[in-house]
Amino acid sequence: MIVVFLADGFEEIEAVSVIDVLRRAEYPVCTVAVGTPARRVTGAHNMVLEADCLESELDGRDIEMVVLPGGMPGTLNLEKSQVVQQVLKDCHEQGKWITAICAAPSILGHMGLLEGKTAICFPGFEEALTGAAISTQAVCREGKIITAKGPGVAIEFALELVQAISGDSLANDLRMSMQCQSK
Repeated sequence: MIVVFLADGFEEIEAVSVIDVLRRAEYPVCTVAVGTPARRVTGAHNMVLEADCLESELDGRDIEMVVLPGGMPGTLNLEKSQVVQQVLKDCHEQGKWITAICAAPSILGHMGLLEGKTAICFPGFEEALTGAAISTQAVCREGKIITAKGPGVAIEFALELVQAISGDSLANDLRMSMQCQSK
């Protein structure tokens, strides 16, 4: 299962694009509302999404990948969550995929998960990527961690997640079917 955490103030393009592309790839995706007693989560630009479950309802046993959309204050709200912190820790220890875009890679940096790795984030958050070399690429994959720069590369980020899980063929098929430019 792929978990996409959503907290109030999330960047809508980064969440919706990723959810859409992953579901087009027919992956089991679970959206999780963080820091709210209801499943309704409001994005940074007032788009409201209804998550599949609350963080208190999440069964973390079958998680293969975690996705952290950025946005403000969404990133700060994600970082406050003990559930998000524990899931990231567990995924890191178990060698599962951990992915973050925009400001959200700062969470990984604060947790020490980027130490000795190359990563990218939204400009201005580089200092939070503790121990990481800052990439010049818009989407960066090193080991089981994938980071991306911001909203404008959300589709590229999502296609990189598909490529990481299933390889070039499915990612290229999706790229063509959605009329994205070739790499």
